[in-house]
Amino acid sequence: MADDLREFLAKARGSAAAARVLPLDELHAQQPAELQPWGLAALRGRLVELSARGASATLTTAIGIVLEAQAQGEPVAWISAIDAATSGTFYPPDAADSGVDLAALVVVRAPSGAAVARAAERLLRSGAFGLVVLDFAASQVDVPMAHQGRLVTLAQAHDAAVVCITEKSNDTASLGSLVSLRTEALRTRTQHGFEVTVRALKDKRRGPGWTRAIKARGPAGL
Repeated sequence: MADDLREFLAKARGSAAAARVLPLDELHAQQPAELQPWGLAALRGRLVELSARGASATLTTAIGIVLEAQAQGEPVAWISAIDAATSGTFYPPDAADSGVDLAALVVVRAPSGAAVARAAERLLRSGAFGLVVLDFAASQVDVPMAHQGRLVTLAQAHDAAVVCITEKSNDTASLGSLVSLRTEALRTRTQHGFEVTVRALKDKRRGPGWTRAIKARGPAGL
């Protein structure tokens, strides 16, 4: 097991050369990473909720953060809630087509939202992951405050980003008060593909209301 973990971490930290980061708008790209409101640097040490309903681009936006993490040699875990109502949103061929190095990505399928949170805690406690994605998708999920508190503590202790994907409208309450940043990600078609707009509904650091446009051309499944 220890040898398998070392082999995985070596692959994850060596995947930077193959990773492709989705291009951000020009102004955003010119800013130092620490000043950008969206991106791995802005999400470290935080519990983040990425949600939308309708013309949603949550999956594309989350994949963009995965690509950024892999470009920086950060190991990433993606944990999906799989229940009787949903088969999950993560589709490996689409992720690979977007540039994700699947050999450097841990994918976990958990039977419930609570199990997703427990799995995330175990992975974060190892200190090996720079990004953990909790993919609740269309599942009806209620993450207890105790779990949220531990996720925040572990994210801060290990300088990791914890991103929760949920499906809900912007007037629906967030997962809880410990969510530091909640964003809505929507897509609009353009002449050369589509554009993703990330809008802050809640941001304890910068305040809500900011938006960032991401030009993207994803595969059919995204």
